[in-house]
Amino acid sequence: MEILVVYDVATDTLEGQRRLRHVAHICEGYGQRVQKSVFECVLDPGQLEQLLARLAQEIDHEADSIRVYRLREPRGQFLRTLGIEPSFDLRDTLLF
Repeated sequence: MEILVVYDVATDTLEGQRRLRHVAHICEGYGQRVQKSVFECVLDPGQLEQLLARLAQEIDHEADSIRVYRLREPRGQFLRTLGIEPSFDLRDTLLF
């Protein structure tokens, strides 16, 4: 399934800045950053639960916010992008 992870981490303290870096690092392991605090991910249900558990452990539940949206498929029919496109399509095969 394709999901969108959007987060807002309070960064008015050094601890908040650390949480922001950790949340971003966790999300980088699951998808592609498409804006500063927005990631597109292609995950199976187990990976989604793992991602949510890791993020829940990292944030301050009184100061931070994470929202996860399931994208409607076929995405190309429902997505319009203006400006810079992501560097690669997560659904394509990646060759290293």
